[in-house]
Amino acid sequence: MNRSRGFTLAELAVALVIIGLLLASALIPFSTQIEVRNAADTRRTLDQIKEAVMGFAQANGRLPCPARGQTASGSIDSVTWAPAQIAAGTEQYDTTNKRCYVVVGVVPWPTLGVPETDAWGRRFSYRVSPAFADDPSLTTWQSRSTAYTVPVPPPTYLAQPVTTPASPANQTPSCDLTTAPSQSTIALCTFGDIAVLTRSYSDHSVVTPLGAGVPAVFVSHGKNGFGAFQSNGQPLTSSAGADELANSSGTAQATPTGGYLSNAYYSR
Repeated sequence: MNRSRGFTLAELAVALVIIGLLLASALIPFSTQIEVRNAADTRRTLDQIKEAVMGFAQANGRLPCPARGQTASGSIDSVTWAPAQIAAGTEQYDTTNKRCYVVVGVVPWPTLGVPETDAWGRRFSYRVSPAFADDPSLTTWQSRSTAYTVPVPPPTYLAQPVTTPASPANQTPSCDLTTAPSQSTIALCTFGDIAVLTRSYSDHSVVTPLGAGVPAVFVSHGKNGFGAFQSNGQPLTSSAGADELANSSGTAQATPTGGYLSNAYYSR
């Protein structure tokens, strides 16, 4: 006697419910996986940028200047610098005066040979301390904003000229040298004018410095992209949040504990 085999309606209903739950659970991590992948890809690009900046410094004795974020990809800068116009993404370096036209902008991707944008399609913001990006011949290793007085003793310390734009405050401790660096615009004791800060997760009013006297900083503005420049040269609207606004404007200042007045950037 043959018996028919199969699912009862109750068993079929239970199976469909289980399948539905499995599908629902799979859909939630998929979007999360995309964000995790974007973050990982962006971190890898940031590592590439760091390596490229180090290579540039070894070859040129200085850090690269930023590019202008307002210039659309494939076009020529709308601002005419003498002696020539500058293509999109190229560092804004003044070959006549041997220093940066701008110290705040975006990573100069063709100059460094790195990707233009992060995984969300926005350019990386970039700021450099002026003393680290001018020509070695300008001897600006001291990073001071006011006139430098030759200390005594010994009287053999080198006089230190002041550049414009200057650091927000006098470097402390001073970087007194008897012999000027000949292959680099900086000395081992040169301070940058940038501070990188972070906030406590439990109490956002608590700010901790991750680094002070930093030579340069490059920023991915993350998923929301607040304040970042797009490839067309247009910036996304800045957030009302103080930290994101600081990262996009480049005008915020802070004095980290034990440090001096610096241009402030915030990390998560």
